[in-house]
Amino acid sequence: MTPPRLEIRDLVRRFDGRTVVDHVSLSIAPGHVTCLLGPSGCGKSTTLRMISGVEMQDAGTIHVDGELVCDTVFRVPPERRSIGMMFQDFALFPHLSVGENVGFGLSGPGSERRARAKTLLDRVGLAHFIDEYPHQLSGGEQQRVALARALAPRPRIMLMDEPFSGLDNRLRDGIRDETLDLLKEEGTSVLLVTHEPEEAMRMADEIALMRDGRIVQQGAPYNIYNAPADKEAVAFFSDVNVLRGQVKGALTETPFGQFLAPGVPDGAEVEIVFRPQHVGIDFDRDGRGPNPTAMAGTPARGIVQRARFIGSESLVEFRMEHGGQVLKATVPNVFLPQPGRPLWLTIRRDRCFVFPAQG
Repeated sequence: MTPPRLEIRDLVRRFDGRTVVDHVSLSIAPGHVTCLLGPSGCGKSTTLRMISGVEMQDAGTIHVDGELVCDTVFRVPPERRSIGMMFQDFALFPHLSVGENVGFGLSGPGSERRARAKTLLDRVGLAHFIDEYPHQLSGGEQQRVALARALAPRPRIMLMDEPFSGLDNRLRDGIRDETLDLLKEEGTSVLLVTHEPEEAMRMADEIALMRDGRIVQQGAPYNIYNAPADKEAVAFFSDVNVLRGQVKGALTETPFGQFLAPGVPDGAEVEIVFRPQHVGIDFDRDGRGPNPTAMAGTPARGIVQRARFIGSESLVEFRMEHGGQVLKATVPNVFLPQPGRPLWLTIRRDRCFVFPAQG
């Protein structure tokens, strides 16, 4: 059985008595892209620095292709780990030409280093800049040079720390796709750190969702999005609505009908979490709304508080007549009802998540 290209087991890192990385484990198969996703300060970059060898862990082990590269006693130096790194600031040498930047980490005759640099620059569409200097390039071009430089020594693993955050939004998607294509062509395994869910969903074969130094959920992007571990996992990917209710006989009563809460004891509170895009809107017909259905459950009436057009969709906020809670709905068109207008809401039962209430 082929071992993972990268495997980390129970990594721990502490600073001044505070645990920043708390028993983190993950593995990456050859040629796969895994994204370490989480808010700023959750331990993502510290994990990356331990894997690269820039920082030493307090506990745990790091393996490349089944071979130990680091524990708390044994340590392979960073330059011998066959691990490349890309940072958000590109870190190009201003006094070296583009070609010299790409060939910087290579050994051998200058002609061979230049040939390898030219090959990679050609693949990112920048071969004609080989004798130019970084300050003569745009941000997107500098990012591609940094990618070529990181790939030049043919690393088995690429670590990427927020590499696209400094790019203009118009360029970002194209550069991401180009980067992913080149990494796949090279067969490089990638661990990408980001705090942007859209970037993780776009690039990763697998997402490891990190919070407070721990990985709280790991899986394919589809599964992370559609089967979240908790309310915070749902909210990290999008806005959420939350209904709170008390359990009686494994059921919770809400303005939208009853919801199942299996395994939750009577009297305990649960939170029913759903995204604004899964809220349906229907017209009020002299105080009556649509009929209940198995998919949408029971409709509930709300009063429009605010409606805004936000590009590809409209965001409408309602205050519910029953309970006075404010809920948000997004609709994929220009629909801007006036404040004070009554409308009926339904929610997709198959897109609701029921969790024990927190706090």
